[in-house]
Amino acid sequence: MKKLTPFEEQVIIHKATEAPFSGEFYENNRVGKYFCKRCGFELFSTKDQFHSGCGWPSFDDEIGDSVKKILDADGRRTEILCKNCDGHLGHIFHGEGFTTKDTRYCVNSISLEFIEEEMKKSYEKAYFAAGCFWGVEYYFSREKGVISAISGYMGGKTENPSYEEVCAKNTGHLEVVEVVFDKNITDFETLARLFFEIHDPEQENGQGPDLGEQYVSAIFCLNNEQKKIAQNLIEILEKKGLKVATKLLPMAKFWNAELYHQSYYTRNGKTPYCHKRVQKF
Repeated sequence: MKKLTPFEEQVIIHKATEAPFSGEFYENNRVGKYFCKRCGFELFSTKDQFHSGCGWPSFDDEIGDSVKKILDADGRRTEILCKNCDGHLGHIFHGEGFTTKDTRYCVNSISLEFIEEEMKKSYEKAYFAAGCFWGVEYYFSREKGVISAISGYMGGKTENPSYEEVCAKNTGHLEVVEVVFDKNITDFETLARLFFEIHDPEQENGQGPDLGEQYVSAIFCLNNEQKKIAQNLIEILEKKGLKVATKLLPMAKFWNAELYHQSYYTRNGKTPYCHKRVQKF
């Protein structure tokens, strides 16, 4: 068993609760798995994590049969514990309607250890800015060969900017989607073609009704190969008569957007209002 700090012991052993919105993993947008802080037992995956607004990390499923459920002494709530060491995790709730599984594992961040998944050799990243990242993420997440599409911010001067700071136009960041794809299934050119077809690359000051520097059209090129492919596609579009305003920018630090922005349309049962695929090639 791992030696716990006094506060970890207070929560994991003595069943205290960390303050809402204070936990490390409440807004975690990385891909990976969560393990018991006390014994290292595998508990949850980020594929089952969702934003509930409750102030603690929320999951609608566990990995395997890793979590023990015990009714509280007052009979009102059901406690969840690590099945391996009985470490306190939080509570489980049903019938709230957040996801199709209709279950919420409400977990203290301090009860968890997180390990991010490593990139496979066949995986590559691409970074696209095409207006509001909700719609861009929506289309890329549905593309064959895409492993993940994450909304975030790139190109600015502020460390780890918030959505409010970016919208205030004080940071210089663009709304960007980080796309991880499997090169055995798709390639950068296919994804870049999708990028040009889901937005208006001729618009200079934003995208649709979303105006401002954070919404401009751009590709942050990971390497010279991506830049050459993007330049070639722009030349094809320009020969077709389009005045392409898309910027090809050098790589910059990518900052994940807040969890409530991730999979926005899927979670809210809606479809993009300013993105629509239109054949251009």
